[in-house]
Amino acid sequence: MYRKLVFLVIFVLIPVTLMAQEQYTSEYDVGKPLPTTIKYKIGHSWDRKSQSVITHIELPVVYIYPPIKFKNKRQREKYTKLVRNIKKTLPIAKIINGTIIETYEYLETLPSEKEKKNHILAVEKGLKKQYTPQMKKLTLSQGKLLIKLVDRECNQRAYDIIKAYMGSFKAGVYNAFASIFSASLKKTYDPDEDDDDKMTERIVLLVENGQL
Repeated sequence: MYRKLVFLVIFVLIPVTLMAQEQYTSEYDVGKPLPTTIKYKIGHSWDRKSQSVITHIELPVVYIYPPIKFKNKRQREKYTKLVRNIKKTLPIAKIINGTIIETYEYLETLPSEKEKKNHILAVEKGLKKQYTPQMKKLTLSQGKLLIKLVDRECNQRAYDIIKAYMGSFKAGVYNAFASIFSASLKKTYDPDEDDDDKMTERIVLLVENGQL
């Protein structure tokens, strides 16, 4: 039991262990990305006005950030750890978002509340079975990061997602349980104001773009 906080609350995977790990703290200027481009795709289209083929080149966006100046080895290790944690939890957050959208759309087709409830329970059971082995391996810091990334991908807090599908009582219970491990399902993602989230956003963009 102590190896996990919560496996799956409908679509929100918030597992944490008692192996409390030091959270990443931004101690230097993250900087803003400077868009540039590399590689390209060549395409052709027919222009009716000139009655000729026009060649166009599609240039993908590449994010270029100012280099990070690490003050010491410890700071570099914290950055490396954050990169590793993001690569592990970001795919899960995206799966959660996709599952929420898919399930919500399907629920809209069901005629009764009973059928909707039964479908939600079936989805919860299936996801628990599929992802429990993977979720057991997440550490406390990865579980907390996942809560933030769920908010980023779904544009709503984990607490609000649980509340919408399971009610305010269960949302409160799960959040109270999370607080035992110094976690909160009400955590929001704010890369504009929060230094930790600013660094996370930098890494997420690079990872999504295949640059890291």
